[in-house]
Amino acid sequence: MHHLGFAVIDLDEAVATYERLFGATLEHREVVPDQGVEAASVLLGTSRVELLAPTGDDTPVGRFLAKRGPGMHHVAYEVPDVGAALAGLERAGAELIDHAPRRGLFGLEVAFVHPDAVHGVLTEVVCPV
Repeated sequence: MHHLGFAVIDLDEAVATYERLFGATLEHREVVPDQGVEAASVLLGTSRVELLAPTGDDTPVGRFLAKRGPGMHHVAYEVPDVGAALAGLERAGAELIDHAPRRGLFGLEVAFVHPDAVHGVLTEVVCPV
């Protein structure tokens, strides 16, 4: 597993909460314009949590927050090749959101699998480039 993603309303507050409650360390923070988010990755021991705040209401995370409120957004699995993972997922019958890799946080190559394919869990496959 690469990380767990959580949708948050206030990124500064969320980062501070994870630092205060769990001793998390901020690993990286950036705006990802094509995904409509400002994201922060925090390390908790050997685990990573990605905190996602929308840059606007009409973005995927903005709509997620309006519908469901803050909380669990996605699970990300590290794979050696996102393109090959997508091809395998599609062959296995998974409904894909992304049919080709795109750039994510840290410059990772990422793609999303529709939650209906994975028992209601939005799933991301990621690969360092």
